Amino acid sequence: MEVILLEKIHNLGELGDKVRVKAGYGRNYLAPSGKATPATPDKIAEFEARREELIKTQKGSLAAATLRAESFKDIKVTISRKAGSEGKLYGSVGAANIVEAVTEIGVDLSKSEVRLIGGPLRMTGEYKVDLHLHADVDAQVEVNVVPEEG
Repeated sequence: MEVILLEKIHNLGELGDKVRVKAGYGRNYLAPSGKATPATPDKIAEFEARREELIKTQKGSLAAATLRAESFKDIKVTISRKAGSEGKLYGSVGAANIVEAVTEIGVDLSKSEVRLIGGPLRMTGEYKVDLHLHADVDAQVEVNVVPEEG
């Protein structure tokens, strides 16, 4: 299936690129989320008419994401969990826990923006957690997992 990208998508292409994707990915994810449209002659003409508007929107979202990345620069959150004597957690700390801790200090973050490359955190300690805010903007937040008292 050929689609025209309506925004930059990491590892796929830039705004306006005509790319070939699997039919299910295009039909079930890209098109409904407004990230792409099928590359039919009518849709191509419609895209060309809207190109300037889409470029302006993309620049605005990039600027907003860059500004948000600055707000994460010095953020350090502490999460306490029950842990064994060696520091192994009873359970784990996942993306939802990190989002909850960050939003408690007043900074907006969504679960889909948190990238836990090695999976959930299962040991106490300090971690640098990657945040993917935009196709071109990444940030990091420092997470300190400590054992619960008592």
